[in-house]
Amino acid sequence: MPFAAHPPNPGDWELANYNYALPPELIAQCGMEPRDHARLLVVYPDHHEHRRFDELPELLRPGDLLVLNNTKVLPARLLGTRPGGGLTEFLLLEPGEANCWRVLVRPGRRVGVGTVVRFPAREKTKVLGVVQERDESTGGRWVQFQTPDGQVIDQTKLLHLLHDLGELPLPPYIQRFQGDPNQYQTVYAQVLGSVAAPTAGLHFTEALLQKLTAQGIAQAMVTLHVGIGTFRPVSTADVRQHELHSEWVEVSPATVAQIRNTQAQGGRVIAVGTTVVRALEGAAQGGELQAMTGKINLYIYPGYTWRVIDGLITNFHLPQSSLLLLVSALIGRERLLHLYHEAMRERYRFYSLGDAMVILPAGDVR
Repeated sequence: MPFAAHPPNPGDWELANYNYALPPELIAQCGMEPRDHARLLVVYPDHHEHRRFDELPELLRPGDLLVLNNTKVLPARLLGTRPGGGLTEFLLLEPGEANCWRVLVRPGRRVGVGTVVRFPAREKTKVLGVVQERDESTGGRWVQFQTPDGQVIDQTKLLHLLHDLGELPLPPYIQRFQGDPNQYQTVYAQVLGSVAAPTAGLHFTEALLQKLTAQGIAQAMVTLHVGIGTFRPVSTADVRQHELHSEWVEVSPATVAQIRNTQAQGGRVIAVGTTVVRALEGAAQGGELQAMTGKINLYIYPGYTWRVIDGLITNFHLPQSSLLLLVSALIGRERLLHLYHEAMRERYRFYSLGDAMVILPAGDVR
């Protein structure tokens, strides 16, 4: 059955209590090769241990269900030039109406409504980004993309062009990345639409997934297109006052049926990443898990009542982030920060390309 609500303690709603000092050298700058050789901190209700990610089959049971996010990262970082030659960076966030895209712009102060940014392509097609209006919710812009003769490029065609125009938008704390860009895609990525990877899934290899299947550990998919809001720090002193931007989610009837069957047979539902948690728990806000397609902005912090998940695989998250709050809602803030400090002493690698943690439910004693 789903996790029991972890009762909040005094101070759990104060943002200042979710800080920790991470040595910069522990910020992973490239993925582990092989992927499944990353370290794994295994968290049980009353103890923890240090393992390796490819030992995951030993930690799960036949009848368990892994739920994965099959989103694929867009080559959403575009580098172009303004009139007069100034360099401009666009980060595509999501499509909007009238074939426009919500975009973050750098340097934003130099890009007003009506600005035309030219993007050189490696192939023959050239693309212009024409700023239509400011986006007050993010401080970005709404941009329409056109050909040099003024024809609007619809959103479907632009997705195809992005492979020629854009780059994967690595997080800003990855400054020395020299690996294969595919390190920043899961091996099961299928549905193009994210501006960031669902990083807990980066540790899986095809061979590990096959081994899990052979042991009777099933897999199901959801889609959540990760938006930039996921990584913005919580900005309110009282964490309950923070709000997340919406993200597009699909939880299919087939996945709902797999989850219900797993629960009926006594198996556990293990979410691979906080994006899967938000998708499943968001689709259950009516009280019971239902299939859904649309946007959610579910914000989970200590005191949350769990409806679906029994366990979580996740990476190590930034201080004062909504993701750190989500994991705190599972095991408690004080214990989580204690585990983070131990991980630092043990020289775990942190953040998107770093090592992993698996949280297993009560009653699972090894």
